[in-house]
Amino acid sequence: MSGLLALLDDVAAIAKIAAASADDVIGQATKAGAKAAGAVIDDAAVTPKYVTGFKPAREIPIVWKIARGSLKNKLLFLLPAGLVLNEFLPGIITPLLMLGGAYLCFEGAEKVYHLFRPQHSDADQPKDFVPDPAHLEERRVSGAIKTDFILSAEIMTIALSEIPESVFWMEAVTLAIVAVGITVLVYGSVALLVKADDFGLMLTERGHFAVTRSIGHGIVKAMPGFMKILMTVGTAAMLWVGGSIILHGLEVLGFGYLYEHIHDIAHGIAHAVGHFEGFVAWAATAAMDGVFGLALGLLLIPITDKLIFPLWRTVRGKSKAAEGH
Repeated sequence: MSGLLALLDDVAAIAKIAAASADDVIGQATKAGAKAAGAVIDDAAVTPKYVTGFKPAREIPIVWKIARGSLKNKLLFLLPAGLVLNEFLPGIITPLLMLGGAYLCFEGAEKVYHLFRPQHSDADQPKDFVPDPAHLEERRVSGAIKTDFILSAEIMTIALSEIPESVFWMEAVTLAIVAVGITVLVYGSVALLVKADDFGLMLTERGHFAVTRSIGHGIVKAMPGFMKILMTVGTAAMLWVGGSIILHGLEVLGFGYLYEHIHDIAHGIAHAVGHFEGFVAWAATAAMDGVFGLALGLLLIPITDKLIFPLWRTVRGKSKAAEGH
């Protein structure tokens, strides 16, 4: 009997350790996911454009296809690659983060630039050109998954950098929870966004009460403006997160003057305001990080357009030609 009690004590102790580990994993996953908020907001803001122009019946299937591709990106490619690099080349995480941060700055600045210099990608198409819906859907989904890969890489790298050093399996489970949780959050939100106007239209047409029909009409009327606000928030978040990643990375690599100077200015502003100093310091830091991100992104636009993209197209064209032979 004493042996059985001892065994039960051991089982209880193991269960407590397992429960504590589970709590640690969930806590770490939550903190790591929160740090990637800027890229997450951008992901949610970018995706709805890929279902624009399709019949309402195809919107949710398209979002589901993109969500599956996103999960595949995160769990099959990015998670193993991130864990291997973190295990054997931990010093490369900061440069990778900075590379991703530079991409966020570039994309955010490009959106700002196109506000003042709009481009018409369909200018070369014949006026009577009507794309095949199935082909267009496949192309849109493919493009969305490629864009998601870059954003997911940034999200996973940020999350990995925030996970405290621990045993390999715990890091893997934590990162997997972040991957699944963020994917559900992003594409669940996207599904709600793209169907909100249909829901509002249904209330407008089928509502039995005047207040119900008014709510539906309000939703339909508000959605275009809300989507513009979401895109604006996503762009600002990209510039803020991208700029802060670059500045923090420079500080880690030993070039911390700008990072420290911004924080000194932010705390000086907060002290001068005298109220809500913590929030004011954070807001001032975020604003200056965003301005830095915008400046860096604007600098990267001509470099990318004149050098990186042509070089990439040349390499890609040569590889396709080699495959043809």
